[in-house]
Amino acid sequence: MSAHNSAPTTHTLSVLVEDTPGVLARVASLFSRRGFNIESLAVGATEVKNMSRMTIVVSVEDTPLEQITKQLNKLINVIKIVEQDDENSVSRELALIKVRADAGTRGQIVEAVNLFRAKVIDVSPESLTIEATGTAGKLDALLRVLEPYGVREIVQSGLVSLSRGPRGIGTAK
Repeated sequence: MSAHNSAPTTHTLSVLVEDTPGVLARVASLFSRRGFNIESLAVGATEVKNMSRMTIVVSVEDTPLEQITKQLNKLINVIKIVEQDDENSVSRELALIKVRADAGTRGQIVEAVNLFRAKVIDVSPESLTIEATGTAGKLDALLRVLEPYGVREIVQSGLVSLSRGPRGIGTAK
């Protein structure tokens, strides 16, 4: 890749932060002030008390990403930032999908859901609610299969990501 190539690419950042009020707003504002759209954002507890891990997916050029990373590191509540890549990390999303289902289609839908190693978590007379985890590609493929039955509602989590191996982002700066 040429050093002059500045086309935006998707980056996944794992950001370890102190679990304090306002830290999410301060981190998100660094991206929004520069006009970058956060494509996915997930925040949750870690193995360390009073620490949270943010997984942020953003489409930016490499140079502005470096600038944002430096500015994130200056925030007092940010402990460590690691850019995750496909080879060195495991990433998943969660989707809940409500699909129209009647007695005639229910069996076909359950069969399709099983092929994707997803599961039916709620049943009503006119719909099924499905829980699926996986990569964005897997979830998109499942949605394409379910679309003909009539997808009524979808909610998706943000991407969560961990480094491979015995220890990832850790707690040391």
